Amino acid sequence: MKTIAALVFPGFETLDYFGPIEMLGGFGRETKIITVAKTSEPVPSCHGQRIVVDKTIFEKDDYDLLLVPGGDAALVEGQDPELLEWIKRASANAERVMAVCTGTVLLGMAGVLDGRKATTNKMDFLQTIHHAPNVDWVREARWVKDGKFYTSSGVSAGIDMALAVMADLFGNEMAERLALGSEYEWHKDASRDPFAKLAGLV
Repeated sequence: MKTIAALVFPGFETLDYFGPIEMLGGFGRETKIITVAKTSEPVPSCHGQRIVVDKTIFEKDDYDLLLVPGGDAALVEGQDPELLEWIKRASANAERVMAVCTGTVLLGMAGVLDGRKATTNKMDFLQTIHHAPNVDWVREARWVKDGKFYTSSGVSAGIDMALAVMADLFGNEMAERLALGSEYEWHKDASRDPFAKLAGLV
């Protein structure tokens, strides 16, 4: 069973977190999801609902997988040296590291994506990537895989990325079953990104 550290912070984007978690949870036997935050207090999303924390960043940093959601608040969290240090350690320890939307920018601010290809939300692309200038930003991609790092575009793209990770870990047939069970139309082409054109990036 793979352990997944699913990071949350005040103002995290709801679907960035729960969309991938729906897929990364597998069928309840393959993975164990552990919600991680800086404090043990319940953490509100950008929509106000609060999520219970399992572990703080001060308790543990060695998980098999790491998921970092985005949201406008991610850029604020990027100013927190303790959180950035935990992201560095957790990323180094993890077999796979995933980020959605501006969660990718947060990874970049921690320095773990330096010299790597990555993508983020296309609607805010040009307004956010300057926070992580050492990342090789990909303007047109639904998600990007570079080594053990998987980064995705905005919000719903994280679901497609998570399914790609589950396919890598447990096989394509299982990922197909997860998508079917959720009645979700899985976009398997990582380069399919109509939003890049809408945002004027290509």
